[in-house]
Amino acid sequence: MKKILVTILFALYGLMATAQLGWEAGGWLGTSYYFGDLNTSFNLSKPGIAGGLIGRWNFNDRLCLKFGANYGNISAYDADSKNSYEKARNLSFKSVIIDGTAQFEFNFLPYIHGSKDQFYTPYLFTGFSVFYFNPKAEYNGEFVELRPLGTEGQFKGDEYYTVQGALTYGIGFKIDLSYEWSLNFELSARRLFSDYLDDVSTVYPDMDDLEAQRGQIAVDLSDRSMVGPNEIKIGQAGRQRGDKNNNDTYVMFGIGLVYYFGDIRCPPYSR
Repeated sequence: MKKILVTILFALYGLMATAQLGWEAGGWLGTSYYFGDLNTSFNLSKPGIAGGLIGRWNFNDRLCLKFGANYGNISAYDADSKNSYEKARNLSFKSVIIDGTAQFEFNFLPYIHGSKDQFYTPYLFTGFSVFYFNPKAEYNGEFVELRPLGTEGQFKGDEYYTVQGALTYGIGFKIDLSYEWSLNFELSARRLFSDYLDDVSTVYPDMDDLEAQRGQIAVDLSDRSMVGPNEIKIGQAGRQRGDKNNNDTYVMFGIGLVYYFGDIRCPPYSR
């Protein structure tokens, strides 16, 4: 058993000794997209501005631990849908996203800053994110927060939380500009633990109860359906408003400029 442990320790030492240890830090700019109950067709016509900060610790030329702080804007409109029911439902929202994330990153190729041959690589990553959101909808020319209105009949105090968690995953490509500077191209997605990023998840509430609890604005923003003059509005109590079995997602794509603070570690030798 001791021989096995010694062998493992020497292997790890050899891996770390030849590694390119060190921190990288930088920033990125790009776009953000939302996919969920108000964008079931993966419409990409409404990108939001996004950006953030990157911090990365290189364990070796293959493995990294990356931290990020990100900001994005997302929005969606049933009016853009080609689905007749969604178009008649006529819901919409917009939200700011503030995102903090930790990810493990794997380089497909050995990546060494300053190398003439190993100065680029595609990579995969996965991790966990915590994010803040606050969906709003336009009402009489102003944007109104939807969460406090309980648009799906939530009792006061039982509304969804605006800070939630998510699984993070994605792909990227990094390439050196010099020994210190590199460009990172990255597409990342967040699979949320919540289905309320867009304030839509389950069924329409009883509108009389909603008005009694939250007021007329809550009723108006819960059911914004566009129907003919002789038709009943969509928002009947218990009728499907969203799909609670399929949580929302947001995606960020960006180009980052990153500075490397470390140096190349060579294995020690004896004469």
